[in-house]
Amino acid sequence: MTYHNAVCSQLITDPDFYLRLLIGANWALLLSCLSLGVTVLFSYPLANLLSIKLQIVAHISTIIAATILKTSYVLRCIALSSLGREVR
Repeated sequence: MTYHNAVCSQLITDPDFYLRLLIGANWALLLSCLSLGVTVLFSYPLANLLSIKLQIVAHISTIIAATILKTSYVLRCIALSSLGREVR
């Protein structure tokens, strides 16, 4: 067994890893929800107050924040499933 396989198999059976993953995913969900809300506000209702460059940045940031939100939700589901908790 290689070192990489040994480390991965140890992580899979370590409940502390999944607890830390759950805490990190919850924080990432919170921060990405907040940033998604801010970027949507800048992209649409407040767009007339921003220059075109800032509007482009706001639109790209909306896509990035939504991607982080989706990824952190998937990580949260993995952590909950691995801890034997209900995934909702």
